[in-house]
Amino acid sequence: MTWVKICGITNLEDALVAVDAGADAIGFVFYEKSPRKVDVDTVREIVAKLPDRVETVGVFVEESIDEIRAIVEKGGLTAVQLHGSKVTERVWKDPRPAGECLGVSKVIPVVAGSSLENGGVMISQKEKIFALLIDAQTTELVGGTGTKFNWQATSGMVQSLGRMVPVIVAGGLKPANVRDALDLFQPFGVDVSSGVEATPGKKDPQKVRAFVQAVRTAEKRA
Repeated sequence: MTWVKICGITNLEDALVAVDAGADAIGFVFYEKSPRKVDVDTVREIVAKLPDRVETVGVFVEESIDEIRAIVEKGGLTAVQLHGSKVTERVWKDPRPAGECLGVSKVIPVVAGSSLENGGVMISQKEKIFALLIDAQTTELVGGTGTKFNWQATSGMVQSLGRMVPVIVAGGLKPANVRDALDLFQPFGVDVSSGVEATPGKKDPQKVRAFVQAVRTAEKRA
């Protein structure tokens, strides 16, 4: 079954809608420049009201290891998503297991889809990777851009990466095109944020439900 993450959650109502729709994970953004940025106290209150089966993912951009671990522990998170080469390199070089280093064992490093167009990326520390997230990036935003990377140019590389580590596809996904992404990439999971929003930071319940339903329907037809 395809792993589905609804990212950019800022309030309990949206979190409960995502869970009720059948999402496997929800994401909380701790990046100061994001319109979906949320504080750890709010996250802790939300997480306390969610079923244990749901992965709660903290999204971090070039934060220090100590800061990530403090937020993970205070917020009760179960996984971390790492944007930025510096923080990822620090985690890889840390001799401690991820559970000790970051407070959680599930680590989701992020690579830009554009980086796969000219030869791909080097995968190291596979034992520390829960899944690799392929996302679109702009010079202004890291994730949540509402834009796709070049699907056709990277489909072969994404599938090749998927044979080494689980791959999550993000960037410009929405209910109308997630079936195409599943057919093209055959990923472990999909991740959506702006594609199911009413406004930045506020989800549209109908879009959230439609997105998850589109994924589940595609699975039945596969």
